[in-house]
Amino acid sequence: MRSVETAQGVLRTHASSHDDLVFSITGPLDARTTGQAWRTALERLTASNPSKLIIDARGLTYCDGAGAALLLELRRRQQLRKGTFEIRSLDAGCRALIDLYGPKGEERPDPPSPVESIFEQIGRATVTLAQDTMALIAFVGELCVAMGRACRHPGLVRWSDAFWTAELVGVNALPIVALLGFLLGLIMAFQAAIPMRQFGADIYVANLIGLSMLRELGPLLTAIILAGRSGSAFAAELGTMKVSEEIDALTTMGLEPVGFLVVPRVIAAVAMTPLLAVWAAFLGLVGGAVVMRSLGFPLVTYVIQVTSAVTIGDMVGGLCKAFVFGIVVAAVGCLRGLQTRSGASAVGESTTSAVVSGLVLITIVDGVFAVVFYYLDL
Repeated sequence: MRSVETAQGVLRTHASSHDDLVFSITGPLDARTTGQAWRTALERLTASNPSKLIIDARGLTYCDGAGAALLLELRRRQQLRKGTFEIRSLDAGCRALIDLYGPKGEERPDPPSPVESIFEQIGRATVTLAQDTMALIAFVGELCVAMGRACRHPGLVRWSDAFWTAELVGVNALPIVALLGFLLGLIMAFQAAIPMRQFGADIYVANLIGLSMLRELGPLLTAIILAGRSGSAFAAELGTMKVSEEIDALTTMGLEPVGFLVVPRVIAAVAMTPLLAVWAAFLGLVGGAVVMRSLGFPLVTYVIQVTSAVTIGDMVGGLCKAFVFGIVVAAVGCLRGLQTRSGASAVGESTTSAVVSGLVLITIVDGVFAVVFYYLDL
């Protein structure tokens, strides 16, 4: 057995022939002496890699938090390498200090994750869906109350916030809506003109473009752009406010988050979505006109054919859809933002959930409109 004196006489290491390592501590193990003892102990422990580490504390006269941290670190390292750790002749005071800090520093293996059966997964998904539906219904009721209060008392609405949001939702979205609407009309007209021309019916491409853009594709395209652009922005804004506890501060001051934050955004979205739908439909008709003009039809023929095919009811139906789509997208975006949990990734999850939920609800609402229009013969 050999002995090495280190750490100004506080820590001595002894290596035995049985792959055991013994640290003998002499004197105080406190903030002044623990640093050097820590480095020496870890160097020796790494070099020896013993199967059993023994701390001989007969000469230990004092131990504070730093010394306890050293002993706990040595025990943790032995546990990680599946070795044995033992402390001999430790007095009651030092033992109590180690027990005080020990459980927090111990490396405990993670419990095995339970394996859920298919029925448990279905049940958990059902409960989550039911809770989400109940939260959505409660939020719709709360939003209706807040909107009714805003109608009775318009002065309570934060109109500056509403106008600022209307600019973001409507004015700033004009270029992307125009581009996609134009391309949609262009592509649809081109794809329809090729087969219809074989039957001499290519003039009716104008009817197809006019009806589809005003009744269906204009509002639907606008709602999809709104969900991806503005609904996600609402969720990110409110989610960031939720994470930074700004919404809790508003509640503490007596300001209702739905009336204070959600109502201006819903008003802005409801006002801008029908206008964007008209804009998208107009640019779609322009795209169709380009294709028809390239096929040799005069522009006046295209315009007369479109105006003879569509009616005011078609445009009103499309505007009704856009109106409801605006409410759905804005409300879902705000709801997901208010449901944001704590954590670094919570805002991103809320943003993704807002877009997905918005698209699903848009599809459902569009289907409901199709059934209603069918039975109303519109």
